[in-house]
Amino acid sequence: MRKSRRRSCPRWCMTTTRPVQKTSGLSRKTEMRFQGFCEFRPRILVDVSHIDMTTTVFGFKVSMPIMIAPTAMQKMAHPDGEYATARAASAAGTIMTLSSWATSSVEEVASTGPGIRFFQLYVLKDRNVVAQLVRRAERAGFKAIVLTVDTLRLGRREADIKNRFALPPNLTLKNFEGLDIGKMDRANDSGLATYAAEQVDRSLSWKDVKWLQTITTLPILVKGVLTAEDTRVAVQAGAAGIIVSNHGARQLDYVPATIMALEEVVKAAQGKLPVFLDGGVRRGTDVFKALALGASGVFIGRPVLFSLAAEGEAGVKKVLQMLRDEFELTMALSGCRSLKEITRDHIMTEHDRPRVAPRL
Repeated sequence: MRKSRRRSCPRWCMTTTRPVQKTSGLSRKTEMRFQGFCEFRPRILVDVSHIDMTTTVFGFKVSMPIMIAPTAMQKMAHPDGEYATARAASAAGTIMTLSSWATSSVEEVASTGPGIRFFQLYVLKDRNVVAQLVRRAERAGFKAIVLTVDTLRLGRREADIKNRFALPPNLTLKNFEGLDIGKMDRANDSGLATYAAEQVDRSLSWKDVKWLQTITTLPILVKGVLTAEDTRVAVQAGAAGIIVSNHGARQLDYVPATIMALEEVVKAAQGKLPVFLDGGVRRGTDVFKALALGASGVFIGRPVLFSLAAEGEAGVKKVLQMLRDEFELTMALSGCRSLKEITRDHIMTEHDRPRVAPRL
């Protein structure tokens, strides 16, 4: 085992206030922000001898409201890559979302065995390729399409530019093998940025959500919503769900952290579709905060990549179990025996505190 993999998933990678990569030169913390944003209001003397964390997502029962977000090129973190993540998610009884830019194909991930899986989609300029990808995901047994809508252009990722990021020569974007749409080669700045500029369709609009509905019967979740205005349009467009996400704060500086945008989106959705949170979840307490603010569940990205790099499949299993245990403990200490019992009354945010006018 490599030395770097012997470091079991360190707790520093789970902090809620970790600074993240700069994009346009000004760093922005994207996680759950400072701990004072949410304070708990626990209920006492509740029989919590049995805690039920199960839920259903589009009719599929999962063991907990903690699911795996799409993250690209996982074989750069570990040789088993998406295979390991898929097996760990299945063992935990939860959902894995496979990235379009994965280093394992939809068919390869499906071959790992049974599991509930979603497919994340970037809409490319060649719509025939997009339709082919969607149909392949359907045939492979994937249960939903996660449409990423916040990357029509890639944010300025300065670390990628500095490092002239490109896929190692032994890896490929497996979902596009055999298709004549170009490769991610080393460039003068970021190979990923060059590839995205060449392939991703910048004309993507709400009408394309309708178009996707004509080529698939799978539910379509819109990933990248941060405002009430876009939430209402998503409902009108027939989206099956919304994922509140700022793409790991690597797209646009000064957008709100996902936890800060969540309640606005939930209120605008008016219960017409489920709202999920993606980004910033590092503790089981963060899961509780999101559900108390109205989320139907959360997706985790960086914790999966960190744990995958540290210990492969065992690491991903470990981080899922850690979050599960912490979330169960938070529920118990808050007097909640099921997800339905987690309400807005269980937390207080900075916006709930009374504003005291300064004395003149």
